[in-house]
Amino acid sequence: MMDPFLGEIVMFAGNFAPRGWAFCDGQLMAISQNTALFSILGTTYGGDGRTTFALPDLRGRAAIHPGTGPGLSNYRLGQRGGVETVTLNQLQIPSHSHIAIPSTSGGTANINATAVLHADSTGATNDPTDKFPANVPNAGPSQVKAYGSNADITMNAGAVTVTGTVDLGTIPAPTIGNTGGNQWHTNIQPFECVNFIIAMVGTFPSRN
Repeated sequence: MMDPFLGEIVMFAGNFAPRGWAFCDGQLMAISQNTALFSILGTTYGGDGRTTFALPDLRGRAAIHPGTGPGLSNYRLGQRGGVETVTLNQLQIPSHSHIAIPSTSGGTANINATAVLHADSTGATNDPTDKFPANVPNAGPSQVKAYGSNADITMNAGAVTVTGTVDLGTIPAPTIGNTGGNQWHTNIQPFECVNFIIAMVGTFPSRN
């Protein structure tokens, strides 16, 4: 088997890093002991660039190629992004509407009305208590009886006009409460874990 390129990353199904390899777990390496590898990685993945540099950290992350794919965003070498969970905010949920139904448990209304009623009989008394306007007086001017005891006359439709106003008061504005649980949801594709390892020794890659 040919020696790997220095800095080459491969997947390894074992639970250890073979000799000459290291896990891609973001660990800091001493520049003084790994000058060749530092010349390839630099501080792209971390470190202070004076005494340390970092290996790529692929723990829980998917590796992508840098650059701009067709119709995609631009990503630079060493850039990290993405989240495991997402909680949607108001700007992200689909546009929708709610039906608002005012809640009422009954009420009262005051009605002021005017009407004209009269009895069909001749007048029987001048006392208006519990009586109705008479259809005709009882006799001559000195014996006028203005009120009768019955209100059983049948009149043509529209003969009696009732007018009035109804005060409904103020209808309270409906309250639309929030719904939902504000819970996050996972944002992870199906996966299976294997180790990513990087060659710490090997052939120094030529640029041409």
